[in-house]
Amino acid sequence: MLKNGDLALRRAVRGDFDRVVAIQRAAYARNRVLLGVEPSPLLADYERIFTDYEVWVTAEGRIESVLILEPRAEDLLIWSIATDPQHQQAGLGRAMLAAAEARACDLGLDTMRLYTGAILDHLVGWYERHGYVIERIEELSDRTVAHMVKRL
Repeated sequence: MLKNGDLALRRAVRGDFDRVVAIQRAAYARNRVLLGVEPSPLLADYERIFTDYEVWVTAEGRIESVLILEPRAEDLLIWSIATDPQHQQAGLGRAMLAAAEARACDLGLDTMRLYTGAILDHLVGWYERHGYVIERIEELSDRTVAHMVKRL
């Protein structure tokens, strides 16, 4: 169990798989138009995600948010924060972000990393308001990615 304020998260179990994928698809769908390409989380192999990453979900009631983390030797990568569109703007994303940082501290890590589409100004700005800074911009063949970092 991972707790941050009023938000309690639990590790996802196999029975959560379909709901996790549904939230990922719904949450990232709007970025397709903004990016002009399929968002990376919509291209992912969620079987592998469930095996190789930490998948956290809201612990009480129906799953409304999903947090996917990749603990690495030097940092904790936030692979995804996704909230069911019906529950966006309710503070779940902010709470999930704080929970990810608490998880890093639990793991003895002092650096957080994430990436997002560089043209997704609303997301880049949101992360910046929470202490993340752009570490580098990566030009891929079909998109531009902003790699962001925060020292805890």
